[in-house]
Amino acid sequence: MSDVSLLYLFLLIVSTAFFSTFFLTKAWIKIAKKGKLLGKDMNKYSNPKIPEGGGIAFIFGVTFAVLLYVFIKTFYLFTTGNLPEVLAILLTLLLAGFLGFIDDILGWKAGLSQWQKPLLTIPIAIPLMVINAGNSVMSIPFLGPVNFGITYPLLIVPLGIVGAANGFNMLAGFNGLEASMGIIILSTLGFIAWLNKILWLATITFSTVASLLAFLVFNKYPAKVFPGNSLTYAVGALIACIAILGNMEKIATFLFIPYFIELIIKAKNKFKTECFGTPQRDGSLKAPKKIGSVTHILLKFVKGEKEVVYSLLVIEVLLAFLGLIWFKPF
Repeated sequence: MSDVSLLYLFLLIVSTAFFSTFFLTKAWIKIAKKGKLLGKDMNKYSNPKIPEGGGIAFIFGVTFAVLLYVFIKTFYLFTTGNLPEVLAILLTLLLAGFLGFIDDILGWKAGLSQWQKPLLTIPIAIPLMVINAGNSVMSIPFLGPVNFGITYPLLIVPLGIVGAANGFNMLAGFNGLEASMGIIILSTLGFIAWLNKILWLATITFSTVASLLAFLVFNKYPAKVFPGNSLTYAVGALIACIAILGNMEKIATFLFIPYFIELIIKAKNKFKTECFGTPQRDGSLKAPKKIGSVTHILLKFVKGEKEVVYSLLVIEVLLAFLGLIWFKPF
């Protein structure tokens, strides 16, 4: 297949992800309003009610793009190369989105403890476990290459996927934050996959980026829709899948530094704190008296919701550049 044909295929898949997510999100906003699936915007003084669970549009948008990719490979290119991996990614996305959507509708927070949630996300990892995804040989500091053998798919893969899904869900609650952070992390991983000529993985990865960009049109400040756990679980799980399949675990872990810091802060507070600030009448935000999130630390230096989001995005972009220089993953 020529480079021009590959480019057209790439643009078709990515465009499908963007436009399907865009129109599905518009439709979902109307459906959520009609069904009264609304949540308070806790960072606004008036606490306006915003449609929730918008991640469902992202999930279906990516699904349509991936299925189109599978269709083209099967019936036009007549090849099944890497289809097991592609379908494993798709199944992981759907499982993560399903669990997150249940959370959005039923509200697990009221009925489940923090330690129960990771247990319920374990099935998300099964698709990659059963295809024995990734490379069991990993380079460990001071030890060098170590072959983890069967423990890699049975232990390390589920730990990575469950950890990423739940970790990405921790740092959330600000307009545009979740989608924007996902765009930066996935774009970095997609760029590495492209440089390493893992073109099928780069195509799938940039499809998710395109879908997040379309969702961000409605989720940016002031948000017209909230992503919900259906998006955060799905994006976190996808990041882990792509890192595992592209052997990019090191840089993916490095890109998750803000989430590790959030985990430490939340654990110190026994997971009883939220990311929200205290909204003021003039539209600004103040940090709560008790620091319980990375966002609260940032609110000591900036006073607006947009400024908190921009600060985290700048940090994440710097981590991406440092990771590319430090790990040289290509």
